[in-house]
Amino acid sequence: MKPSLKSSLLGLLNGGEVTPAAKQNRTEGIRQLMLDELGEFGEKHYPKIALRVRYAQDAQGLWYARGDVMAVISAKQGETIARQKVSSITKMFDGLLPGSLGSRRSSLTV
Repeated sequence: MKPSLKSSLLGLLNGGEVTPAAKQNRTEGIRQLMLDELGEFGEKHYPKIALRVRYAQDAQGLWYARGDVMAVISAKQGETIARQKVSSITKMFDGLLPGSLGSRRSSLTV
């Protein structure tokens, strides 16, 4: 099967075409949102986390940085707001990660 045909079929199965360029654009959008949420507070007080987000090589790198981003937001705005914001960020990863990395429904949430 040709790569373009295969990616088109996979895109249709996932609810839309996910080309490499589209993945890159979505990844950069997630990166920018995470950096915006860190803000000046994160840059000043947690520079290693800001660098980790800024220089993550792909969506998987950003996926693994979510916990650190949540910790910074929590320190700045409280855990409830941090959970809401990271939940919104997490939804943006749909279709960007291998199935084994996607978020799972927690038994802790009601």
